[in-house]
Amino acid sequence: MEKNSKIYVAGHTGMVGSALVRNLTARGYTNIIGKTFEELDLTRQSDVEEFFDREKPEYVFLAAAKVGGIGANIKSPAEFLMDNLKIQNNIFSASLMQKVKKLIFIGSACVYPELAEQPISEEAMLTGKPEDSHEGYSLAKICGIKACEYLHKEYSAEYMSVIPCNLYGYNDNFDVLRSHIVPGIIRRFYEAKINGNKEVTIWGSGNARRELLFADDLADACLFLLDNGMGGEYYNIGSGSDYSVLEIAQKIKNTVSYDGEITTDNSKPEGTMARLMNSSKINSLGWKPKVTLDEGLKLTYEWFLNNIVDKRGGGTA
Repeated sequence: MEKNSKIYVAGHTGMVGSALVRNLTARGYTNIIGKTFEELDLTRQSDVEEFFDREKPEYVFLAAAKVGGIGANIKSPAEFLMDNLKIQNNIFSASLMQKVKKLIFIGSACVYPELAEQPISEEAMLTGKPEDSHEGYSLAKICGIKACEYLHKEYSAEYMSVIPCNLYGYNDNFDVLRSHIVPGIIRRFYEAKINGNKEVTIWGSGNARRELLFADDLADACLFLLDNGMGGEYYNIGSGSDYSVLEIAQKIKNTVSYDGEITTDNSKPEGTMARLMNSSKINSLGWKPKVTLDEGLKLTYEWFLNNIVDKRGGGTA
């Protein structure tokens, strides 16, 4: 990929997309395209095809998606399935028509069966049913991963997929009802701290285990695979370690400097009890993550304070 190659990052304002833009910019790439939802609705096929015909991107990172936490996925499975299928298929189709040189699709660890053997290898794909709470989103992501595989097989398209573990970082969604584990807990601890609340409650037993990866490490892995990955393949991207939700909450509590108690609510869903990725496939090519969990939580909390917190009132936006 040349420094002036035209690169389209779909979803460039989101957590993963903005991490990709930062990584590309830091490496000296100067011709990066991004469109907001207001500028380009990726669920509208004709608009996507017109955009690709006009801009003619050479490389595509498909980081755009309808995403949300466990509560949002349970409430709106149809939207998570249908919107993501539209986004993916429209970009795949337009990329094929415009002969995009390489495309990387951002998948999700929830594509794997709920009871997959730990750590989960790429071979576990489609060997069982995804966990119920994220099924609509999971099915859409499975379709995207398999589409890349089939398009490579049928048309020799250099499309590949990455399957990251739970991500967190800059530009994450800190909405309490729609956020993933790290931003949701950061916000709860912060608000408990400024409001003087004596305890923070987390969903479930706290025993479910999650592997966490700083989003900028995923971006680094994506660029690594542009040079070292193979079309049609999919690669697990993980940190190599997992933690219980209670352990994660304790780390975030320390990061926020909150001195109250952590309680659990067993009446709330907590999703798959374990999801540790086997990332040996990409590790064997020479890639490893750089940001530790403690470092990443500190950076994410600082970003939250600087970008989400209303400094005038001390609350949150």
